[in-house]
Amino acid sequence: MIVADVTTENWQLVEPFGIARNVTSDVPLVHVTLTDSAGNMGHAEAAGVDYHGETQTSLCEQIRSFGPRWPDSITGAELLRLLPSGGARNALDCALWDLRAKQSGVRAWRAASLSEPRPLLTAFTLGLGTEQETRRKARAATGYPLIKLKVSAEQHLDIVGIVREEHPRARLIVDANESWSRRLLEELLVPLAEMGVEMIEQPVPAGADDELDGLDSPLALAADESCTDRTSLDALVGRYSHVNIKLDKCGGLTEALELVAEAERRGLRLMVGNMCGTSLGMAPAHLIGQRCDYVDLDGPLLQRRDREVPMRFDGAWLHAPLPALWG
Repeated sequence: MIVADVTTENWQLVEPFGIARNVTSDVPLVHVTLTDSAGNMGHAEAAGVDYHGETQTSLCEQIRSFGPRWPDSITGAELLRLLPSGGARNALDCALWDLRAKQSGVRAWRAASLSEPRPLLTAFTLGLGTEQETRRKARAATGYPLIKLKVSAEQHLDIVGIVREEHPRARLIVDANESWSRRLLEELLVPLAEMGVEMIEQPVPAGADDELDGLDSPLALAADESCTDRTSLDALVGRYSHVNIKLDKCGGLTEALELVAEAERRGLRLMVGNMCGTSLGMAPAHLIGQRCDYVDLDGPLLQRRDREVPMRFDGAWLHAPLPALWG
């Protein structure tokens, strides 16, 4: 039998992190440990999806309802049938991938029939703030060549302009977190393109993706909140160029691998993101990043501390996890 245990953790951010809908100072996580009869242990974490109403309490309740003991033969495919997408399944699925790697001695990337993972260039995210705060953050981020800017309906071109002044050679992504309308997007597309922005994440609210119908955008558009698992893709094709895959949204590495294949089949390009977790959350996402145009796995860089065996950053380059961490 496999014994499942779940605990809660809170990880403090270096400073408060603002986006269009909220500001947070810490990252509440759940940590799952799966232990087999031989003492092998698999670990994973999940932050859940706050805008779907997921909390530490709801994730723990869902994980515990699945039961404390599992048959040794359980698979990720079975988890897809038994649990919905979201943080609970993410934690259980990624912990199972780690356990299987510990049991077999076969790295997760090899078990997933992937090539050996290479280092990835990750975006570094600047949260919303005042002009003074944005200048300070931009100056501190000059070592990162790809910057992601959180923007809102009120703060957008000004934010980009400040960062352009302080970090003129940076590649830029802006993330509106559902806060724009079609009209505002149309007003901003040309000036953003002229300022060298490459991509806009989730400009319009999830569920209102039809607002993008017929839009001729000079910039790449990525679906984030609108992209959950494979079932969400029908509403995205023809409206977005990219989808942002997050393990907490889709419910684990097993679904993420299927989502990658299905999105590519439908002509969508890929981005991988995070819900601001530790290296334990970035580790399985690093495998998805191998297939992506854009990688946003900077969660550990935004936190005061990390796991005992962290993933290694060389500036903006994120290296594959060691087996002692995951997979």
